[in-house]
Amino acid sequence: MVQASIGAGQDTAGGASTKVTSAPSPKSPKGPRRRGRWRRIVSIERLLGSSLLAALLVVQFVDPYPVELLRLKMFDQYQKWQPRTVTLRPVVIVDLDERSLAEIGQWPWSRAVIAQMVQNLFQQGAALVAFDVVFPEPDRMNPAIVADTIVGLDDATRQRLRALPSNDELLAQVMARGRVVLGQAGYWEDRDVKAGPPIMRTIAVKKTKGAPDPHALVPRFPDLVRNVPVIEQAALGHGIFSLEPEPDGIVRRVAALTQYDGDLYAALSIEMLRVAFGQQNMWVDVNEAGINAIVVGRLRIDTDEKGTIWPYFAKRDLQKYVAARDVLAGTVDASQIRGKLAIVGTSAAGLLDIRATPVDRVIPGVEVHAQLIESVLTGEYLTRPNYLRVAELALLLTGGLLMIWLVPQVGAKWTLLLFFVVAGAAAGTSWYLFIEHRILFAVTYSVLAILLLYTLLTYTGYAKEESERRQVRQAFGYYLSPAMVEKLADDPSQLTLGGETRPMTMLFCDVRGFTTISEAFKSDPGGLTRLINKLLTPLTTIILDHRGTVDKYMGDCIMAFWNAPLDDDHHARNACRAALRMNAAMEPLNDRLAQEAEDEGRPHHPMRIGIGINSGDVVVGNMGSDQRFDYSVLGDNVNLAARLEGQSKTYGVDVVIGENTYAAVADMATLELDLIRVKGKRDAVRIYTILGDESVRGGNAFPVLEAAHQRLLDAYRGQRWSEARATLAECRKLTDGFAVSGLYDLYAERLDEYESTPPGEGWDGVYVATTK
Repeated sequence: MVQASIGAGQDTAGGASTKVTSAPSPKSPKGPRRRGRWRRIVSIERLLGSSLLAALLVVQFVDPYPVELLRLKMFDQYQKWQPRTVTLRPVVIVDLDERSLAEIGQWPWSRAVIAQMVQNLFQQGAALVAFDVVFPEPDRMNPAIVADTIVGLDDATRQRLRALPSNDELLAQVMARGRVVLGQAGYWEDRDVKAGPPIMRTIAVKKTKGAPDPHALVPRFPDLVRNVPVIEQAALGHGIFSLEPEPDGIVRRVAALTQYDGDLYAALSIEMLRVAFGQQNMWVDVNEAGINAIVVGRLRIDTDEKGTIWPYFAKRDLQKYVAARDVLAGTVDASQIRGKLAIVGTSAAGLLDIRATPVDRVIPGVEVHAQLIESVLTGEYLTRPNYLRVAELALLLTGGLLMIWLVPQVGAKWTLLLFFVVAGAAAGTSWYLFIEHRILFAVTYSVLAILLLYTLLTYTGYAKEESERRQVRQAFGYYLSPAMVEKLADDPSQLTLGGETRPMTMLFCDVRGFTTISEAFKSDPGGLTRLINKLLTPLTTIILDHRGTVDKYMGDCIMAFWNAPLDDDHHARNACRAALRMNAAMEPLNDRLAQEAEDEGRPHHPMRIGIGINSGDVVVGNMGSDQRFDYSVLGDNVNLAARLEGQSKTYGVDVVIGENTYAAVADMATLELDLIRVKGKRDAVRIYTILGDESVRGGNAFPVLEAAHQRLLDAYRGQRWSEARATLAECRKLTDGFAVSGLYDLYAERLDEYESTPPGEGWDGVYVATTK
């Protein structure tokens, strides 16, 4: 606990009244230190940081959509910086583009036209034909439907039309001659439509012990939009072409599996690969973490735990497109189709199959399937193994713990450097895994979370430091100099034992005749306290205004010093200026106190002060014990300053300064007082008084007084008593405006004494002080 108090009864070399008090156990003096170390380890910023880290880990584990979106945006950026380069085009897209629709007619086209297009694709060498469209209803141009629709037909014609095979049957016959995969669309609600014939089951599940049911992991559709039975039965495969974009509208992942009515269905692209490889089934590999991979023959396709595949997207590739009208016309270059997997889809905006990918704002949905097949066959699809979530949690945990430990320990600057190292290493690792191994390692959330931790810890430390500074300012601001307060506020750790030797100036100030004043307040101790406070307050303000530090108050005495805790190259001069102002402040203060005494009907005793100032090397610092210590000064020069204050009464002057102080302020209005040996000292010291600043010394009156005063001292020390007495009379005439009349009274008494009892031969002019 930091506390402030006013010391009393200490000797002149005592300490300041600034106390740092702790309460160790009487049985264990090391208790405070141990508790201090424990408080540093378990600090408020570390507790807050640990709580925030725990919350951030929970959020990362729960993985809400904002966290997921942050991760996805990072993966998007990687693909924008380096999209996949197309090196293989196993898929050709038969595009129902705007020109084809304009030439052939609006969609849906007659199944006869579709049959012709499929037949042409097989003739041009297509290995497989798939549809990114669905044929849910019979062709409206079927002969039987036309027979029932056209008005005015004779019965014979109507019967002949009804006897013709339907366009759906025609398409089914063409499909049966090759490999065809039909598309199906997942529907978001139950349509209550009569189901068609059962679809061939082509998916088998391979589970390890303890693995979850994959049906519960994959997306589920309430209903399927299927093809008309006659067409559906002619196909070798059936795949779901529905693409589920992220909430922000971007297609990043393709569900390799979906669930409907208790069965698993493959995505169109995966079903195309099964049929192309001539496999009867595909296997779903499921382990304890969830779905691990889809196995088609010798091809293993890694997925995430929900059976989702991450295509590595390339920019839209127009080279893989052929127009449906060119296929129908037979004018397409056969090399664009031979040996390839053909997908019939559309880029026409009106058919509403336009998507966005991480690298393209606008791309036909059919190309997503094509790019997925390209990624799988070239091994360049993206993966996000289940263990990466553990690695990302470990990154946040490790980085967060480093911040929690090091920010309070080594400070914000070096820990910020560590943050950049951790963030750079994490980002570099993530980028390397993406570039070299196509692995998606998400570090954005972890890095931002570590940065948030760093910010919290830095702010908490700053707030704690500011709180400590406010406490220090509040505790010490009443009686320490602003410089001392700010230094302690900037570094409270300075409140420890220890000191340094440095040149300083010390000032002691005492009230003359305080005993008499105290007797007047014998029946009113509170009134005496208020009186002293009215004196000490303005004098303290003057000391602080001149960059001084008030060491202590000892009843009616003030002890102050300069050049600590902050450097002051003019410490002697500032102390002397403070002393002059303190004496100047006494007259208006006495006037105010006299008026108050008159108003209260009590006698007024004018107050005068005496000041002693000395400069020299002393020890300054925190001195005391582990339980209590003071910021104070020690040394012989401190004691001399106290003795000089006592001599101000003897010499009848307001201020007495030592010769070291005089050497620093010789350009101010100073007079030598004497060469004395103060009580408790063996060596004689030369003492001076100060009567004004540089402007006084440069005036007309002081130089005349100074010259006469020096002649007085010369005659006195030369034992020329008659000359000294004559010069003394001259000096008395020059004292107007200068408070030295008491000084000359003292010398008049000495002259009387020495004229009757001369000091004798060999007298060095030193006067031995008998009082403090």
